[in-house]
Amino acid sequence: MAEAGTGSERVFVFLQGPPSIFARTLADELELLGHRTLRVNLCPGDWLDWHDRRCTSYRGSLAGFPAWLEGFLRRVGASDLVYYADRQPYHVAAAEVAGRLGIACAAYEFGYLRPDWITLERNGMSAHSLFPDDPALILSAAAGLPAIDRRPLYPYAFWREAAAEVVYNLANVLLAPLAYRRYVRDKFYHPLAEYLRMAPRLALARWRDTNAEHLIDDLIGTGLPYYVFPLQLQSDYQLRYNAPYDHIGEAAEEVIRSFAKAAPVSARLVFKIHPLDQGIEPWRRLLKGIARRYGVRKRIYVIDGGNLNRLLEHAKGALTINSTTGIHALRVGCPTKVLGIALYDIAGLTSQGPLDAFWSDRTRPDPQLLEALERLLAASIQVKGNFYTERGRRAGARAMALRLAAGTLNQPGARVDPPPRLERARAQNIPTTFADQLATRGKTERWSRAWRG
Repeated sequence: MAEAGTGSERVFVFLQGPPSIFARTLADELELLGHRTLRVNLCPGDWLDWHDRRCTSYRGSLAGFPAWLEGFLRRVGASDLVYYADRQPYHVAAAEVAGRLGIACAAYEFGYLRPDWITLERNGMSAHSLFPDDPALILSAAAGLPAIDRRPLYPYAFWREAAAEVVYNLANVLLAPLAYRRYVRDKFYHPLAEYLRMAPRLALARWRDTNAEHLIDDLIGTGLPYYVFPLQLQSDYQLRYNAPYDHIGEAAEEVIRSFAKAAPVSARLVFKIHPLDQGIEPWRRLLKGIARRYGVRKRIYVIDGGNLNRLLEHAKGALTINSTTGIHALRVGCPTKVLGIALYDIAGLTSQGPLDAFWSDRTRPDPQLLEALERLLAASIQVKGNFYTERGRRAGARAMALRLAAGTLNQPGARVDPPPRLERARAQNIPTTFADQLATRGKTERWSRAWRG
């Protein structure tokens, strides 16, 4: 059922988007459908991507943003709020303000069904997602839905995304003191530290991949059982605000402790470093140091590069905090344990028991339920497109605009309110409100490693 108010002009207010002109393109599509669009710019990067008559700049403090935004939304008669990355602190505050005012919120991000999909959900994602977690409901809602178009229609080169990110973030570093002095970047690492450390890693990526493929061949060739833990980026919002860890090292220690205690003696545990890791955290030294404390140093492998799918295809199991690589593991029939909050952490797909029991759990994901999950995802909260090429941007913006204008987000059959994962997140002491985030933010803009364990 479409939401109320779709029959007349609506006022869509945009907050921050991805580092590209995608948000502006989406707004243009909504205007072609007869709606009014406005934008709030918070930083120089926002201004570079979109600065026309529809834009208003906010130059106050993060703490003062909710009160200012409430007045702005009332003044313009906003009906909808649209933002990218729902756990960004300004967007967390905005969602709470909109909730009090009865304004509909839409959050978007990179898609679950990558490479060329975009996620578009009502309110938020992960812990705040309205997507069902009941297997029976998912199977019922997916019945009769069309097969997924898995063709990669809108590929793009990595440099496009990287260049957009660099321009956006350097603009905020260099120009914010001139025009947006009180803007809070909320970056785990300082952008300059990330780029200076990442440049040599990118230059040596091919060499690392070659070495990693040899290690993967050797590991598979031994015939020994092994488990894979693909690492996420330490700066990822999914880790910071959808998991009970301040640092990946805490999750790694929890897993290694359990592995030493409960895994078969012949088993190996493989940590795979993220292909876009900045190189700031000393993962190999960190992980080997933890393994040494628990007496399993020789059973812990760290692989930097290579093909993750090959590792997963031969693995006895996979572990993840909440990365979308968990979906890749499910697709190859690999038993999977989720440590944080993830949309796909559903009975029948992932291991629901305690971590110590996972090492002997041979329960594979139900392929029928996985197919239903992906079909429902594609039909209800995914659209084809991307943020960085003309064709992909136009396709994604048009599809999103049609759903936003029709009020059909999370439909058909993928809207459960209250969010079904929210209580689980609160039980894990994950910050779920703006006040929680302000109270637990910790240090940001680091120039060096965060792990001191």
